[in-house]
Amino acid sequence: QVQLVESGGGLVQAGGSLRLSCAASGRTFDSYAIAMVGWFRQAPGKERDFVAVMLWSGGNTHYAESVKGRFTISRDNAKNLAYLQMNSLKPEDTAVYYCAAAWGTTYYTSATSYNYWGQGTQVTVSS
Repeated sequence: QVQLVESGGGLVQAGGSLRLSCAASGRTFDSYAIAMVGWFRQAPGKERDFVAVMLWSGGNTHYAESVKGRFTISRDNAKNLAYLQMNSLKPEDTAVYYCAAAWGTTYYTSATSYNYWGQGTQVTVSS
């Protein structure tokens, strides 16, 4: 069982930056045979939307159009962490952000493709 824990959310003004972290408890992502780690977000009253994903083997990344050029997904193998660096934040980025991990790599934009989820971290961007 993979337990994911996000951190780094908070309140920031428009144009500011935040970095979210995602940790897998107890063991490394690799030891869990995780194939991809993604970030999703969910605003009140809306569906959970894909933000970014990293394919763990090879490090390929993909982004939602709405965040492309502003957000960067990365990892630190030594610290067993995945990150979401968010720059040039906008009020419409306000949401609860979730880290997710999956054994497969298909349909990475679909939340149903992911096997494990963190509890979420709130990001609020003020105008």
